[in-house]
Amino acid sequence: MMHLFKGRKLLVLTMIIVLVVSFTAGCSSTRQAADKGTVSIGYVNWAECVAVSNLWKVILEDQGYQVELTQLDVAPLFVGLSKGDLDVFMDAWLPITHETYWNEYQDSLEDYGIWYQEEAKIGIVVPKYVTIDSIAQLKDEGSKFNKQIIGIDPGAGIMKASVRANTTYDLGYDVVQGSEMAMMAAMDKAYGKNEWIAITGWSPHWMFAKYDLKYLDDPEGEFGEAEEIHILANKEFSGKQADVATMLKKFKMTDAQIGSLEGLINEGMEPAEAAKKWINENSDVVNGWIGKN
Repeated sequence: MMHLFKGRKLLVLTMIIVLVVSFTAGCSSTRQAADKGTVSIGYVNWAECVAVSNLWKVILEDQGYQVELTQLDVAPLFVGLSKGDLDVFMDAWLPITHETYWNEYQDSLEDYGIWYQEEAKIGIVVPKYVTIDSIAQLKDEGSKFNKQIIGIDPGAGIMKASVRANTTYDLGYDVVQGSEMAMMAAMDKAYGKNEWIAITGWSPHWMFAKYDLKYLDDPEGEFGEAEEIHILANKEFSGKQADVATMLKKFKMTDAQIGSLEGLINEGMEPAEAAKKWINENSDVVNGWIGKN
């Protein structure tokens, strides 16, 4: 009987040791994942920026990094990026929209390249049922537009271009400051009533999939030519997180790819959940970015 008791005691001790070893190994694995460090991504509240910032948050967390997302207006975002308070910004529009910020802070930044594979564009956007085709024609149709161009946050380059266009074309309009969400709510309301509305628009954006829209011609060139969307990082980041920098430099998306990701969010999914779904459905693409192909 004593031998049986001792045997059971030994078995219990063995099981405890196994559990402790397993727990310790798990903690060690967790520490190793945490040891990969934290990546701080700054983003502005623009559709494509929210989409790709959350996409990379999920991708990097799956790789064992901790990721912090911080939403800011453009001006403080560039200040934080230049000082190293932020590591990465996924949505720099160059050479026009963010030109002033790039010129001011480029010595402390590194350009990881262009991720959007189509031509990025900004301008004044109206529904296709609106019967004018040029910004210059807004002047004679002020009453139909309530003499307003509905815009986004005041620090955005597209807002500065809109103010310049308002002066250059002598429109006498009010360029309304706000947010992308408020602007798109105004578009949705007007579109549903077949009313005339002019907004600040850019491509890529899900608005062109949901509504029948067009850019107004800009003969004076206030909104410039087509642009490119770049990833910018603090100059020290590549030295601290070389593997992340390498992955980000491989990042490329087509119009259809970013459109499908934005579409999931626009349909009501939380950005992180939309990112997870998109990753599952596009694993070959993602593996190419992270070096698994």
